[in-house]
Amino acid sequence: MILFENILLLMLVAILALQFSRGLAIPYPAVLAAAGVAVAALPSVPVVAIDPALALALFIAPALLDSAYDLPPRELRQHWAPLLALAVMAVLLTAAAVAWLGMAWAGLPAVAALALGAVVAPPDAAAASAMLGRLALPRSTVTVLKGESLFNDAAALLLLAAALELAAAPDEDFSTLLLHLAPAVPGGLLFGYAAGRLYLLLARQLKGTLGGILFQFVGTFGTWIIAERLHLSAILAVVVYGMTIAHTAPYRSSARERVHASSVWESAVFLLNVLAFFLLGLQARDILLRLDPAPLREALVLAGLVLLAVILVRVAWVFVYGALARLVARHDGPVSAPGWRPSLLAGWCGMRGLVTLAAALALPGDFPGRDPIVISALGVVLGTLVLQGLTLVPLVRALGLHGDDGVSEELAFARTALLDAGLAVLPAEGEAAAVLRDEYRAAREVAASGENPRAVRDIEALKRAAIVAKRDCLAGLRRSGRISDDVFHALEQELDWAELAATPADRQTILEG
Repeated sequence: MILFENILLLMLVAILALQFSRGLAIPYPAVLAAAGVAVAALPSVPVVAIDPALALALFIAPALLDSAYDLPPRELRQHWAPLLALAVMAVLLTAAAVAWLGMAWAGLPAVAALALGAVVAPPDAAAASAMLGRLALPRSTVTVLKGESLFNDAAALLLLAAALELAAAPDEDFSTLLLHLAPAVPGGLLFGYAAGRLYLLLARQLKGTLGGILFQFVGTFGTWIIAERLHLSAILAVVVYGMTIAHTAPYRSSARERVHASSVWESAVFLLNVLAFFLLGLQARDILLRLDPAPLREALVLAGLVLLAVILVRVAWVFVYGALARLVARHDGPVSAPGWRPSLLAGWCGMRGLVTLAAALALPGDFPGRDPIVISALGVVLGTLVLQGLTLVPLVRALGLHGDDGVSEELAFARTALLDAGLAVLPAEGEAAAVLRDEYRAAREVAASGENPRAVRDIEALKRAAIVAKRDCLAGLRRSGRISDDVFHALEQELDWAELAATPADRQTILEG
């Protein structure tokens, strides 16, 4: 009961902190980090030991699905070179640098050093997206930064899986480990695709129901757990599963189902972020209280050095890749060459978050060097969120980066095409068709100019104002007892859909901070 009470307290603190930070240039994971560590520091909160397998399934599977769902294969093919550089090479270089640091300076065994590098290597795109979403940036830069989150998680977690395998079987040589892990990679890819196709088949029977939304969680966690039981790569299985259903499921679901599912998943991922910060904060508090002054001082210094290493390695590699890309571009190669401003921005978007927290929680209690690894993980997360997160927006403004015209041109073209399609099916006669035809033509003129009709047309603003008045009237009818609760909820739902129809999509996003 004490643990449950403190989780409720944590949620309340997180809600209040996010309300306070709204409108400020602070990424919401930084606020969650402060809230989680603050509540975990309370002496009345008991230390909670979470099963390592549960930590990976609970925290990593939704994060991987979220990233895989939003990454279109076309963008993957178009930006394969920078994605490979950031999502694979940057992670491997960071893990190698941190592993060397752990062995050379802290004297960690090789398996512990490898685990430390894998834990702190993957950046969290959610923190960068929370800030970059408020700014107009070059389209290619945003695409690469969002796309890397999927593959850097997979690369880092595969390294962590190798470290855990080596720790579980210390007498096993590296070649035997490779033979053991080799079938897991293609097997995970095939199983993820099969699981995605099976989900699409079964989801048809649950279309438009609350069970269908719950089945999304069952499918995601079930794919991870079954892959683990089959000794396949659960990481790659969930990645392929998410990419398989992402480009088919949206066309088979209703608007209401998509709105509900999006809200549920955003809330679930947000809650998991809160719990991850809280649980790792509890374990870090226990370590800080348990360690003697000398090893504690060494662990804190190691955390500072690791923080410096993960920042410098990423920035340095991004500039090296940019130089290599420009060198290839001079010889008419297919690789695009980023300038130094986008390179600096990409290098600075290296905040760590949920994956690093979950990877640290996934280490068994008897794992060698676990205490300094946990301290370093929390230090890197807090340090990058504060140092890089708070300076990201000022950096973008100082660099003078602006969005390109490709997005606005495509939006204008698509909006006019959709309105033309609507006009084409309207009957030639009829009062209702004439009214709707005038409505579509007026909206088309606005859309052709590159503006969102819902955002700039006076009639849409009047619709939203009228909906507000309707809501006030409906609430008054309920308070006065003129209508019953079931009538109130039915009309409230109608107003909700009317408001969605009159509101631009960018104003319908749930705000984290």
